[in-house]
Amino acid sequence: MGKKIIIIGPTWPYRGGIAAFNERLARQFMDEGHTVLLYTFTLQYPSFLFPGKTQYSDDPVPEGMTICRRISSINPFSWFKTGREIRRQKPDVVVFAYWMSFMAPCFGTIAACLRRDKHICLVGLIHNMIPHEPNILDKLFPAYFVNKMDGYLALSKSVAQDINKFDHRDKPKLFRPHPVYDHYGELLPKAEARKLLRLEENGRYVLFFGFIRAYKGLDLLLEALADARLKEMNVKLLVAGEFYEDEQAYLDKIKSLQIEDRVVLHTNFIPNSEVNRFFSACDMVVQPYRTATQSGVTQVAFHFEKPMLVTNVGGLSEIVPHGKIGYVVEPTPPKIADGIADFYENDRETTFIENTKEEKRKYAWSNVTEALSEIVRLTKGN
Repeated sequence: MGKKIIIIGPTWPYRGGIAAFNERLARQFMDEGHTVLLYTFTLQYPSFLFPGKTQYSDDPVPEGMTICRRISSINPFSWFKTGREIRRQKPDVVVFAYWMSFMAPCFGTIAACLRRDKHICLVGLIHNMIPHEPNILDKLFPAYFVNKMDGYLALSKSVAQDINKFDHRDKPKLFRPHPVYDHYGELLPKAEARKLLRLEENGRYVLFFGFIRAYKGLDLLLEALADARLKEMNVKLLVAGEFYEDEQAYLDKIKSLQIEDRVVLHTNFIPNSEVNRFFSACDMVVQPYRTATQSGVTQVAFHFEKPMLVTNVGGLSEIVPHGKIGYVVEPTPPKIADGIADFYENDRETTFIENTKEEKRKYAWSNVTEALSEIVRLTKGN
């Protein structure tokens, strides 16, 4: 029998990876016969806390989904009101998509309202327990949220370990890897994608995708691109994503490294309808992160069956087998350059693509819904 499931977190009209995750998870639950409601924000971040140009998506409303905009992250009255409204809905499961300490008071208060109904199972679906760029809130707020949860699902082993730092109690704490993002359209012929992006048809392009912040290491990749081997091979870098910090430092670095003719910048937010152009156009996706838990970019690359180079931080090495579908290297420019050079010198693309097709079968969305159902059985016995 299908259950009534409520997912709390970002979703349309907000944009970004966690909104995409919540919508895709809701779709999977609906396909499995459950009733799903998505509760999201009237205000997600105050504008001074948001580094990008806009929090909102230009995409149409997700078809067939019930989205309730009720929550202001800074208005406690909305938290209590939302909690009471959800409790009246009598859901079987409420999933909190948690990714940052700023949301802990909001989510914890809603959960406190729901705990009055012992029938409801409260699950923390944890993207990040400790953010990539920690601050004082990470010591003060998370305990308030975790104390209200019946169980947890982590999307990387490192996140599962972080949960234990805040909640030592004997609760279900399951790990399932981030599933493949398979809703960004189909793989285009490389020549067609490059024509759409006005790139050289026969050029060598690696892709950096996603918003740009210090922890994502774009500066390391720029320094790697200046390596003499990559210059000789005329390897070019396609950057697709919005600056979430001062862009001038990156532009200055590109100029000082004398790689202006080998860096192609598309630094506006990339709408969902155009994501496939960038992944289809590249030879390999590079994630030169300084820190990480898991990454939605990796799972988009899996969908488009692209070889990957990731750095050996967080959970990235868990899902990119070194030498099979790509490279796991230390987060330094020489090591990043070594991987890219090996990829082209030894013509690894075809082999890595075939291996990626096999490897991505591990990352089905049903794995996540099954794990969430297992948490319900372990806590509520049904």
